[in-house]
Amino acid sequence: MAEKSIKSFREFWPFYLGEHRLPSNRLLHYIGTMMSLALLVFLIVTQQWLWLPLVLVVGYSPAWIGHFIIEKNRPATFTYPVWSLMADYKMLFMAITGQLKKEWPKYF
Repeated sequence: MAEKSIKSFREFWPFYLGEHRLPSNRLLHYIGTMMSLALLVFLIVTQQWLWLPLVLVVGYSPAWIGHFIIEKNRPATFTYPVWSLMADYKMLFMAITGQLKKEWPKYF
């Protein structure tokens, strides 16, 4: 699916999965997403607002390493930042609940 034709999250999801085929890339995404969520909660609870931008660095650094070094593709975040963030959480949730392995055959 060509990136430029994507007009909805429903269309974006198969593209996103295709960009995350390698398990090691997905693992880096899970690590980044969980660490950024934990940091976000910590910063909110402790009211350390100045450090909020660090949440993005902690979350995206492992994911971008996964794309550039492992998957050798361009992160979808650059083109679709909101859908990419939504898909990161959807992929993590589906992996934790065992649904992700059922999702692959729908698209590939």
